[in-house]
Order: sequence, then structure tokens, then C-alpha cells
Amino acid sequence: MPKGIHRSWKLPDKSLGDLWDSIVMDEAIKKQLLSQAIVNFTVRPKVERTVLPLHGVILLVGPPGTGKTSLARGLAHRVAESFSSAKFRLLEVEPHTLTSSAMGKTQRAVADLFSQSIAESAAAGPTIVLLDEVETLAADRAKLSLEANPVDVHRATDAVLVQLDMLAERNPHLLFVATSNFPQAVDSAFLSRCDMVMEVPLPGKDACKQILVDCLNGLAKTFPGIGKLSSAHQFDACAGECVGLDGRAIRKVVANALAADPQVAIDPNKLSVEHLRSAIRQATQMRLQGGKQK
Repeated sequence: MPKGIHRSWKLPDKSLGDLWDSIVMDEAIKKQLLSQAIVNFTVRPKVERTVLPLHGVILLVGPPGTGKTSLARGLAHRVAESFSSAKFRLLEVEPHTLTSSAMGKTQRAVADLFSQSIAESAAAGPTIVLLDEVETLAADRAKLSLEANPVDVHRATDAVLVQLDMLAERNPHLLFVATSNFPQAVDSAFLSRCDMVMEVPLPGKDACKQILVDCLNGLAKTFPGIGKLSSAHQFDACAGECVGLDGRAIRKVVANALAADPQVAIDPNKLSVEHLRSAIRQATQMRLQGGKQK
């Protein structure tokens, strides 16, 4: 892999489609996200940028654990699936491999990644690029101190913006999907180049229940006794207590419940709603304590 590229996928890829399906959120929001991504490949190449100044950038923001990265990967699959005759590719960028303490090297690495590796892929065919933790590459320059932050951090953001403009002009069959847990740390000039900024929220009560059911049904394929829990008394109340937790935390709660008792750990078929509720309360308590510390 070229420096800065963590992984390359040929699309469509069913495993990425499964990720899309696993993210429980309002289907209308998912539909809007998919539509925006498709417009990038249908409208953008045919319309002058003076009419629609599209940069081919979508930014997903929200708390950690809400599934932004999985949603981005799944989105790439769904977009490719919508164009049966085109051969799409997904590139995943690892931003931390681009930073360097040597003067000028970070800026050069960023410029090379965009102008060479990404541009070459886009020239070969429709390409989607995942920029995880985009604040690492496009840090808000207005909030950076030159005394506390190397000048290279500022220059790296400059390089990203310049390259986005050049690629938007030359490669209309290219889409960036960026994610950030801290949108307030992303440079305002990068935000202004985003065609869409979408919040991926914490799951509500119904979504929490759906995530729990999905997780338990998955476990029931191996441990059939777990399958009855979703119809058990107090299960709805159990799901309601998950509100405030992210999707990843909810699934980990089930794992913690399996480890709550040695007998359950030995035979997961003995898992009960009471075990789940205890694990959920512990997770909720930890979340509240974490919030107080902040």
C-alpha cells in the first residue's frame, strides 16, 4: 500500500454491505446520505462547478461508537451497488502515518497522498476515499497555537485544502467520506468544502431495542437459549435503560452480561434479562461518571 493508504477494497463488497445494514438509525437519514453520495457520481461530472460548487466531500460527525466508520464503509458498497457497470474502489486513509516531526515532511506526505495515490486511483475508475478522524489532517488553524503546535500541522491543513480543490476540479468521479468525533476541531475551510455534514446521533429507545435484538439474535445462532430473551418480560424496560449509550457500547453490554456470572460464561444459554439489566446499569454508571470528569 502507498504511504497513508491503510486498505484498498474492490467494490461492491458484501461484507461492507453487512456493515451498512448493521447500523441502526433512521432509514430516511440513511437514504438521504446514499442519495447525496450517488449525486456525486451522476450530477457532479455533468454540471459546471460555477453552477453547483460540489467538492465531493461528505462529513459524518457524532459521538464515538455511533458507527460513523462502518456507515462510511457501507455507504461505499451501496454506492457501487447502484452502478452495476462501473468498477468502484474504496481507499481507507490512515492519517497518523502521514505525520512527522521533521520540518515539511507532513505537508509533503499529505500532498503526495492526494496528488498521486488518490488521483491515480480516481483516474483509473470511480473512487471513494474514507478519511477517518479527519481533524488529524484538517485541524482548525484558528485554534492552533504556533508555540504549542508545529508549523507543519498548519501546513498539513493547507495542503489538504489545496489538494481538495485540485481534485474537485480534475476528478469528478471521486468522493471523500470523512468522519470526526470532534467537528469543533475541524478547520472551517474544510467544513465549507463539504457538500454535506451529517450528524450520526446516539440511538433512541427504539434503535436501542433493535440493536439489542439484533445482537441477541446473532448470538442465538450459536446459543439458542438466548433467542427467547427478546420476548421476555421486562425486555422493553431493559432496552429503555440503554438510552444514552452508543451502539458499540450496547453490544459490549451483552458481552459484559455473558461474563457477569461463571455459570453464564460456561453456558451462555443461561443468560437472563436480569444479567443484561445489571450490565446496562454498570455501563450507564460509567458513562455518567465519565461525563462528570469531563
